Amino acid sequence: MEKFKKYLAQEIGIEFKACLYFFVLLFFYAMYRVIGGSMEASIIYLAEMILSTYIMGYIQVFLMRNFDEAEHFGIFEAAASLVCTLLYAITSYLCGWFDRKIGVTAVFCGYMLFAYVCAFLVYKVKRDVDTKQLNEELKVFQMTKEKPDSNKKKH
Repeated sequence: MEKFKKYLAQEIGIEFKACLYFFVLLFFYAMYRVIGGSMEASIIYLAEMILSTYIMGYIQVFLMRNFDEAEHFGIFEAAASLVCTLLYAITSYLCGWFDRKIGVTAVFCGYMLFAYVCAFLVYKVKRDVDTKQLNEELKVFQMTKEKPDSNKKKH
């Protein structure tokens, strides 16, 4: 049962990660289309984007130590962010999301790197808030546990 819970937790994390990065891709794509004078989006491109975010989620979790949720942003995390950014850029170019324009793809790379740094910071803030809350709950628990002991009479 514990293995199933761990697997389920990883799957939920990958699902969350795919949704987060799909929104990041979708926003860039939508802005690209609007700036280009179009209010339409390709459903095929959207399907490719969501599929790529799921694949990238599995890569990040199982091959890259879930780097965007790491405790600190060091050399490994920066390199992993760059690798994932380049994989997204290559995918976008091959699939034609941005009409195979090198300049737009370069801007997309910068945007994705920024998104990875932002995701890291969001995960870090969430961990810090969770840690603070757990510590406060532990203090309350310890105080309630100590009170009955202090009321006992010594013999």
